[in-house]
Amino acid sequence: MGRSYFHLHLVSDSTGETLIAVSRAAAAQYQGVASIEHVYPLVRTRAQLERVIAEIDNAPGIVLFTLVDRELAERLEAACGAGGSPCLSVLGPALNLFQSYLGQSSTPRAGAQHMLNPEYFRRIDALNFTMANDDGQTPENLAQADIVIIGVSRTSKTPTSIYLANRGYKTANIPFVPGIPLPRSLDGLRGPLVVGLIATAERIIQIRQNRLLTLRADSDTEYVDRVAVAEEIASARRLFSARAWPIIDVTRRSIEETAAAILDLYREHRLKFIAQA
Repeated sequence: MGRSYFHLHLVSDSTGETLIAVSRAAAAQYQGVASIEHVYPLVRTRAQLERVIAEIDNAPGIVLFTLVDRELAERLEAACGAGGSPCLSVLGPALNLFQSYLGQSSTPRAGAQHMLNPEYFRRIDALNFTMANDDGQTPENLAQADIVIIGVSRTSKTPTSIYLANRGYKTANIPFVPGIPLPRSLDGLRGPLVVGLIATAERIIQIRQNRLLTLRADSDTEYVDRVAVAEEIASARRLFSARAWPIIDVTRRSIEETAAAILDLYREHRLKFIAQA
């Protein structure tokens, strides 16, 4: 049985990131169904909205929106009602809950979550740090990190680090390579959380083989040898355990899930560090 498709219109007065995240989380719950995404960012005028409505009329489907301008939101809801496309304000229920609890109305500001505030610049600083400390570069900077990731090759160290940096955490990552010592700057490191990443040999071999195919490299190497990879993972696990570094198996985890597990560990680590300071 083939997949069925539906049109999904995401209308935002900002970047559309919120809508994309929410819609994909919802769509992922339905097997055998896939959405055809139409993303309309920075819709802030009536003329822009009318062009969006014309697109929706040409390809009816589900419409999700984040429009803080009430007149634009009402126009979109009316047009969707007339065209038979179900329409929902994604932020509406959350804003109503906040208003009920806080006892005050919100101040409409399109893209308010993307303002150039201290939090924004903290994230940029974290990204700069993470890119400069990727794959074991500048190990002398490790004490400045919030999180240090160590893992065998192909455990998604770099994308996980970048994801964490985008959340505002300075993250360095270091490859575990058998026979090559880790940086001495790891010794006695107290401030940052150090975490080890591993995966099953089968998973790592699969990823490495795909990489070798992409590079058109010789596959007759210990890099994808079953025994060698298994020993590499076992060596990493022994080292991480000896150093009392928490270990995360990323075999069946997405980057987002791995990052969430790391942040849970980081919060516990910070509480202990503050208590001992």
